[in-house]
Amino acid sequence: MNEHIIETDYRLTTFDNPFDPFDDFTSWFMFDVEKGYNTCGYLDRIANVTEDMSQKEANKEIERAIDEIIEFNPLNIYKKVERKVEVQV
Repeated sequence: MNEHIIETDYRLTTFDNPFDPFDDFTSWFMFDVEKGYNTCGYLDRIANVTEDMSQKEANKEIERAIDEIIEFNPLNIYKKVERKVEVQV
């Protein structure tokens, strides 16, 4: 019997980026880089993800880093977007 649960997946984006980082990552990324934000690199520097973490642990750390960036970045240009995903357990 296959069981499923609903989890929430998070992404960091900027208020002015018109593209969805879930559905149109390439366009989202190009816009982000052209504006000089380098959001992926910024998130990578803040998140303490290690190779020995489970995917669930890594996702939790990425969410923590997103929250930290939003709280402490003085530019106030970032926002957290979320999507519900069904996961087989």
